[in-house]
Amino acid sequence: MQGSDIPPAAPISSARIWLRRLPILVILAAAVLGAIAFRDTLSFETLARHRDDLLAFRDAHYLWAVLGFLAAYVTIVAFSLPGGTIATLAGGFLFGLFPGVLYNVAGAGTGAVLVFLAARSGFGDALAQKLQAAGGKAAKLQAALRQNEWSVLFLMRLVPLVPFFIANLIPAFVGTSLTRFAVSTFIGIIPGALVFTSVGSGLGEVFARGEAPDLGIIFTPPVLFPLLGLAALAALPMVMRALKGGR
Repeated sequence: MQGSDIPPAAPISSARIWLRRLPILVILAAAVLGAIAFRDTLSFETLARHRDDLLAFRDAHYLWAVLGFLAAYVTIVAFSLPGGTIATLAGGFLFGLFPGVLYNVAGAGTGAVLVFLAARSGFGDALAQKLQAAGGKAAKLQAALRQNEWSVLFLMRLVPLVPFFIANLIPAFVGTSLTRFAVSTFIGIIPGALVFTSVGSGLGEVFARGEAPDLGIIFTPPVLFPLLGLAALAALPMVMRALKGGR
C-alpha cells in the first residue's frame, strides 16, 4: 500500500513536455517537407496559369474566396511553406490593394502568432528561464533585448533582413509576451504588405504582357527610404536609452 496506488510522476511529466513540444516539432517537420514538396508549386507561374479560374471563383463565391485565401495564407506562414510572397501578390491580384492588404496582414500575422505560440510552448519558456538562471553574457543579452523589446520587435518586421520565420522564433525564445509580439507583428508588417499588395494589384497588366513582377521594388529608393525611416524611428528609443546609459 505504500505508494503502490500512486502513479509515477516522471512519465506523466515527460509526456506533458513532449505534448507541448509537438506543435513546434510538427511545424519544423512540415517546413522541411514543404520546402522539398512545394518548392516549385507555389510560384508566380502557378498563379499566372490559374488566374482565370481564381478570378472566376472569386466573382462567383466572394466570401468563400476570402475565407479560402486566409486559410491558405495562415497555413503557408504557420508551416513556413514556400510561397509567402506569392500569397501576398495573390491577395493584391484577387482583392485589390484594399481590402487585399487587410487580408494579407491578417493571414501573415495570424500565422506568425501561431508559430510564436508553438515555439514558446515547446521550448521558449524553458529556454528563457534557463538563460535568466544561467547569468553571464546570455542573461545580459536577454535583459538588453527585453529592455528594448518594442524597438527590436518592430525592427525585425520593418527591415527585410531577418527571415520571417526566424523573426517569429526569436521573441519566443527570449520570453516576449504574446501581446507585444502580436501588436508589433500586425503593425510592423503593414508597410511591406502595402508594397507587395500594390504590386499584386497590378498583376493583370503583367500577365497580359507575359512578364514577371519586379519584386526588387522594395529596394528602390521611393520604397526603401521610407521603410528605413520607420526603422530608424523604431530604433530611436533604443538609441536614446543607450546614450543615456553611457553604453
